[in-house]
Amino acid sequence: MECDAFMNPHDNRPATPISAATSIWKNRELIVQMTRREVVGRYKGSTLGLLWSFLNPMLLLFVYTFVFSVVFKARWGTDIGETKTKFAIILFVGMIVHGLFAEVINRSPELILGNANFVKKIIFPLEILPVITLASALFHAMVSTAVLLIFLLVINGHLSLTAMYIPLVILPLVMLTLGLSWIFASLGVFIRDIGQITSIITMVMMFLAPVFYPITALPENIRPIIMANPLTFIIVQARDVLVWGRAPNWVGLATYALVSVVIASLGYFWFQKTRKGFADVI
Repeated sequence: MECDAFMNPHDNRPATPISAATSIWKNRELIVQMTRREVVGRYKGSTLGLLWSFLNPMLLLFVYTFVFSVVFKARWGTDIGETKTKFAIILFVGMIVHGLFAEVINRSPELILGNANFVKKIIFPLEILPVITLASALFHAMVSTAVLLIFLLVINGHLSLTAMYIPLVILPLVMLTLGLSWIFASLGVFIRDIGQITSIITMVMMFLAPVFYPITALPENIRPIIMANPLTFIIVQARDVLVWGRAPNWVGLATYALVSVVIASLGYFWFQKTRKGFADVI
């Protein structure tokens, strides 16, 4: 990184959605470089290195399959065609979606604090730090999805064509997660307890989403709470395209995407307006 010039950390920075997109595009090479370093650094020193990014979800899926199909003999519904491994596959889809969201949100409060040297001493686009974290989490989610698709191909002998829609299903969640990451990255500078709070929030969101159970298994009066969880819709849509072979709910995805863009814009605006105070606190 060639970032050795000094800057005034109190300067006003553009806070519009266009400026956010421009910054990401302008710093795309830096984002790729730092994302690669972060992904590789996670397994630095291990014998198998980056291969663990593939082995971890594979081993996890095998464990889920054994535990839920053999030990608990769990079933998702009453479908007579449901195989013994179906529950593990359905569960794994929910875990991938939640894992992507939780990893980014839980790491966000420490992003600025962990890179304090970027705040005062050098010209560095702080706004890309959440983007880098998101890109790293996306890489691991993509690897897990690839493992899932291979598993589905082996088990079923084919893949549904609707699986090609999965990027469109995940994209709105990516925008939402990025917006929230900008907010929590900023708040983490001023409120050091935010990291503990986000851990609790993401854990609660996992249990209040249909990760371990179908929505239909819940009483009618509880379902609105589950549907209010932003992870619920994406998990359901991901299962539809990957497991059940159904087309996505395009109207629902469009609405979700619109809300996500608004939240991402607000998150970026908040980050840019509060970053002037980072240097004073750090």
